[in-house]
Amino acid sequence: MKKFDFQLEMQVRDYECDIQGIVNNAVYQNYLEHCRHKFLNSVGLDFTQAHNDGIDGVVIRAELDYKFPLRPGDEFIVGLKMAKKGKLRLIFDQQIIRKADDKLMVAARITTVLTKNNRPISSDYFVEKMEKAGISINEV
Repeated sequence: MKKFDFQLEMQVRDYECDIQGIVNNAVYQNYLEHCRHKFLNSVGLDFTQAHNDGIDGVVIRAELDYKFPLRPGDEFIVGLKMAKKGKLRLIFDQQIIRKADDKLMVAARITTVLTKNNRPISSDYFVEKMEKAGISINEV
């Protein structure tokens, strides 16, 4: 993927690793989510404010392909590319890449929908903000 709409640099913390000395599989979802939230902030969307306005982004599917494990102290990049599917679904194609050797560690596709007062709404609310920020959202 390499051409990201947004990327964030991070580093593995010791407590994120399991007894095997590698990042626990569940922690990768935290990395991916943190990147998505920072991305939304970068285009002028405040996740908390949207929630206070009754709009929530809800993950409905998470597909992760674990390629290689990260270890304590590894520096890495979490990148994402946005897309939409139909009127309701927003797709975050994401990668976690180790900086030391540019190695792909995790490839993920996170599918979300927006809800207002617990009912699905059009993804246009987010798409319009992203397009104003210069990010084109393709259909998948």
